[in-house]
Parts: sequence; C-alpha cells; structure tokens
Amino acid sequence: MSNDNAIRTFLAIEIPKEILEQFERLQYRLDRSLTGVVRWAKPGSTHLTLKFFGSVTERDIRSIEDTLKAMSPALGPIHIAVGTMGVFPNLSKPRVLWVGITTGLKELTAMQAQIEAALEAAGFSREERAYRPHLTLGRMKADRRIDGLEKAIESHKDFAAGSFTASEMILFRSDLKPTGPVYTELAKFKLGL
Repeated sequence: MSNDNAIRTFLAIEIPKEILEQFERLQYRLDRSLTGVVRWAKPGSTHLTLKFFGSVTERDIRSIEDTLKAMSPALGPIHIAVGTMGVFPNLSKPRVLWVGITTGLKELTAMQAQIEAALEAAGFSREERAYRPHLTLGRMKADRRIDGLEKAIESHKDFAAGSFTASEMILFRSDLKPTGPVYTELAKFKLGL
C-alpha cells in the first residue's frame, strides 16, 4: 500500500466528560498564571494512549483488531484516578506539560505491557521508551522560557481531576488537519468478559 493510503492509528482509553471539565479548568488557571507560549491540548480530544502505531495499512488495522479482540476479554477493567502534574522530559527543558495517573498506575502499566507483547507477536514494533501514562495538558518548545512553570507544578501537586473505571479500549484513526488532529473511532474492545 502506498504511503498516501497509510492511516495514523493509536489505541487509547477515553476520558469521561467530568474529568475533562476539571482538566479544562486547570488549563484555564495555568494559562492565566504562566508567562510563555504553551499550545494547550483540546480537552475534548484528550485520551489516555496505550499504544501509538503511527501510519499503518488497512490490513495492519485488521491484524490489530484481531489481536485486541482475542486478548481484551482476559484484561479486566481498571479503576483510574487522574491527578498531579509534571513535565517531560524535565523542568530545565520542558516539552510536554501533563496530568498523571494517581490510582491504577500499576494495573495500567501491566495491561499496556500485555498489549505490547501481544502486538509484537503479531508483527508490530514494540515501543522502546518506558510506558508513562499521562494526559497531555499542553506542549512547549524547549528553547522557549515558561515563567512560573515550576511554581505551578508545585502548587498543583495535589490536583485531583477525579476517577473512573476504564472498561474499554478504542482504536482511533488520527487525521492531521491545520486546526489540529481529528480522531475517528475505528473499533472498541471491552475489557473483561
């Protein structure tokens, strides 16, 4: 299949509306307190990524779906709490401002490792970086100074957006547009029986 027909794809857990509302309130407060350019993530399109496939073919998508359908009944629902705040890679060169997972981290990491192993066995490349589940608040250029960032992170270390039970995974298509990415659901996989 030619590159023009490649489909950008990722697997994720959707975040409930109530948590996204807290997320948006936090972005608003941060936008008013930070000095510098932060490209804020659109809360409505925020999700908890489990695996990014990059550009794949329709045949690859069928293989991904078959693999996930076969394994998802053995994966149980996970209770997840969303809170705290940090940056990747570090405060001296921040690129991504994020909200983390405070409950369910161990279970989520174990589930993601099982997904990686099953997909690797199906012929998909394993992610080389360690899995660090998070929700992206915003992105910054490392060479641009963001005044107040360290203070903001410290003052929001006890931030809690809420909790939910993740009971399904969704395979998304991502189309890059000038206004930002547009996500389309390709398939859902129920966690557990």
